[in-house]
Amino acid sequence: MIDVTRLDGRTFTLNADLIEIVESNPDTFIRLENGNSFVVRESRQEIVRRIIAYRRQVFQDCHSLDESVVDIQMKPAS
Repeated sequence: MIDVTRLDGRTFTLNADLIEIVESNPDTFIRLENGNSFVVRESRQEIVRRIIAYRRQVFQDCHSLDESVVDIQMKPAS
């Protein structure tokens, strides 16, 4: 999930996994897989940066979860 800002200044959270296309001409236009679209204040480059940061965090969280599962499975039964 990424936070973005509408042109009127209102912020909202967008599911980054549903983004189909991001264009800048000059406003930044985001279209989702379901056909919904938004014009936002952030640049195309900033949207891409936020998507990368979001996905990096998801993968880090999954990796941490995998390590904790391995730790639990490796402990001998009492």
